[in-house]
Amino acid sequence: MAADAPIRIAHISDLHCGSRYHIPSLANRVIDELNELAPDMVVVTGDLTDAGFRQEFKQAHRLLSRLECERQMVLLGNHDARNVGDEHYAEYFGHRSQELTHGCLRVVGIDSSEPDLDSGRVGRNRYRWIEERFSEPDEFKVLAMHHHLVPVPRTGRERNIVFDAGDVLQTLSRSGCDLVLCGHKHVPNIWRLEDMLIVNAGTACTHRLRGRVRPCYNIIEVFDHSRVKVSLKEPFADPVLVEDFTAAEKRHCRWRSDDGSLGSAFQPRPEAEDLL
Repeated sequence: MAADAPIRIAHISDLHCGSRYHIPSLANRVIDELNELAPDMVVVTGDLTDAGFRQEFKQAHRLLSRLECERQMVLLGNHDARNVGDEHYAEYFGHRSQELTHGCLRVVGIDSSEPDLDSGRVGRNRYRWIEERFSEPDEFKVLAMHHHLVPVPRTGRERNIVFDAGDVLQTLSRSGCDLVLCGHKHVPNIWRLEDMLIVNAGTACTHRLRGRVRPCYNIIEVFDHSRVKVSLKEPFADPVLVEDFTAAEKRHCRWRSDDGSLGSAFQPRPEAEDLL
């Protein structure tokens, strides 16, 4: 990857089509913005629907089919796994484990959901598969899943992480994973564990929100194995750079103020109050 030509990933999550909290006009705006952005990949980390019903999957598929990006990864979330929704997911979006490559970038997507449960797990039968997919040492390795891999501030109890988080982290550490993309609790956040970034997305197009968080999604730029930039993007607003991680400088979580509180990137914009 050339230093001046990063690979760009648009990371959206938690559409909740069919929910009373879903905002169709905002969903269409997100798709329009992504088509204008023209990313190299779009990764959707689950909760496409609210209850896993076929008509909700049909709505989600109709929405996402408007994306002009050729490389798309759409994963299953806990809401999608309700009411045997995985059958409809398979009909509209294919396999529950997916993989995308572009240049030196490899994205492996897994299903962390369990039928009719909000909790999730990866499962020991997938550990070896993850290691096999991440066996190439020169690739930039990305794992995508719906549930949290580590606790996220302002999301409630730690039960929100996958049950086997410790084993998954060990697997990713052994595999040299560079980046993990998650969704689930509608709160954007970034953690750095050694040289691996764990990036959570908010909800892209609902007002099922916590605190002062706005509907948003992430734009991730991968320059090389030592630098990753993450911008937080609210619909109708300019992107805000929230992470410019350079391994040599150990910089991360730029949005946090000196006292550790959430910075301005997560404050509501008065001019956008009419969106909700």
